[in-house]
Amino acid sequence: MDTIFALATARGRAGVAVIRLSGPAARTAVEQLAGPLPVHGRSLRLLREGAEVVDEALVLSFDHGRSFTGEVVVELHLHGSPAIVQAVLRILGNNADLRAAEAGEFTRRALENGRLDLAQVEGLADLIDAETEMQRRQAMRIFQGAMGAKANVWRAKLLRAAALIEATIDFADEDVPVDVRPEVEGLLVDVLIALEAEVAGVSVAERLRDGFEVAIVGRPNVGKSTLLNYLAGRDAAITSHVAGTTRDVIEVRMDIAGLPVTLLDTAGLRETADEVEQIGIARARSRAELADIRVHIVAADELPELAIQPGDIVLHPRGDETGDVNGISGLTGYGVQRLTGHIEQELSARVASVGVAMRERHRLAMVHAITLMAEVIDLLPDAVEKADLVAEDLRLAIRAIDSLVGRIDVEDILGEIFSSFCIGK
Repeated sequence: MDTIFALATARGRAGVAVIRLSGPAARTAVEQLAGPLPVHGRSLRLLREGAEVVDEALVLSFDHGRSFTGEVVVELHLHGSPAIVQAVLRILGNNADLRAAEAGEFTRRALENGRLDLAQVEGLADLIDAETEMQRRQAMRIFQGAMGAKANVWRAKLLRAAALIEATIDFADEDVPVDVRPEVEGLLVDVLIALEAEVAGVSVAERLRDGFEVAIVGRPNVGKSTLLNYLAGRDAAITSHVAGTTRDVIEVRMDIAGLPVTLLDTAGLRETADEVEQIGIARARSRAELADIRVHIVAADELPELAIQPGDIVLHPRGDETGDVNGISGLTGYGVQRLTGHIEQELSARVASVGVAMRERHRLAMVHAITLMAEVIDLLPDAVEKADLVAEDLRLAIRAIDSLVGRIDVEDILGEIFSSFCIGK
C-alpha cells in the first residue's frame, strides 16, 4: 500500500495549513522532519530540513485503525504561509516512500478500509459542498450513517424472509409445522412501505442538494428584474423602461431560511417579431415550466401568461402605490417579506417528505428492490411450489439494498463520486 500525502486545507495565506499523510510510511517520513513521534498522540515540533528549521508545527499521529482512513495517519498543522506549505510539500515530494494523493483518495481509503460506507462517502461529498443550513443538516445525517442504519434494518428483514423461504425448500419433502407465508408477507410489506416513502422523497432531496428554482415570470415592464435585484441586494439584472430588455434567463443564488434557492429572472412574455427576443421568451417559458415555483407578476385585471401550478405565487405590480395585500414592489421592498415567507413555507413543506435517499442511484436501487419484493408477494400463495423463484427474487432484492451502501457493485460509480472531492480529502 502506497503512502500518500496532500494539503488538506485551501491554498493561499491562512492562519493554519494542514498537510495529511496516510499509509505505512507516514510516521517514518514525518520523523525525518520532526524526530521520534508517539504512536498515537500530539506534540509540538520543529520541522527541520537538515540543519535548517522550516517551521514549528503541531503534529498529530494516529495509529492504524484509529484514523479517518483506518491507516497510520500523520497530520502537520503548519503556519499558513504559502512559502512554508510549499517547502514542506517539496520535502515530502522528494521522499521516495511517498506520493501525492489523488482527488478523494483519503476518503476512498476510508471506504476500502470499512471506516465509511458508500452512502457516507456521498454524504461527506454533500457536506463539503453544503452552502445552506438545510443542506448541511441533510448531508450530516447521511455522513453519520442514517442510510446505512436503515439499509441494515431492511436487509435484516429480507434476510429473515429469505431464511423462512429457504426452510420450505429444505423441508419440501416433510410436513412443515408452520406456514411461513404470513410472516414473510409481513416482513416484505414493512420494507416496501419504508422504501416507497424513501423513493417519494428522492426528487425533493435532489433539489435540496442541488438547489430549488424559483422563476419570476410575467409580461415586460412589470418589475421582474427590479424585484430580482432587490432580493439579490445588487444589480444582477439590467432594468429599463424599454420592453424586452431582459433577453436571457438571469440566475441569482440565495439562501432562504436555510434552503438553497436559485431565483430566475426571465424575459417578458409577449408576442414579438424580434428574433433574439423570441429566443429569450422561449427559454423563459422552458425554464419557468421546469422551476419548482413560479412567481407570476401580473396586473390585477389580467390573467397570468403561464398556467398556475400548485405552489405558485401570483402578485400584482406596484403594490407600494396601490396598497394591495397581494402586491409587490422591487423598488421599495413592499411585499418582499411576504413573498420570501411564502417561498420558505412552500419549500419547507416539500422538504418534510425527504428521507435519507438523496441520489438517483439510490432511487433506482430501491425501485428495483420494490419490484422484486412485489413479485415475491404475488408468488407467495404458491410459495411451496415456487420456492426457488421466491428465494432468488429475495436474494436479488437484498443485493439491491446492499448496493445502497456499497457492499456490492460499486466500482462503476466510484470514479464519479470521488471526482468531486478535493485532493486532500
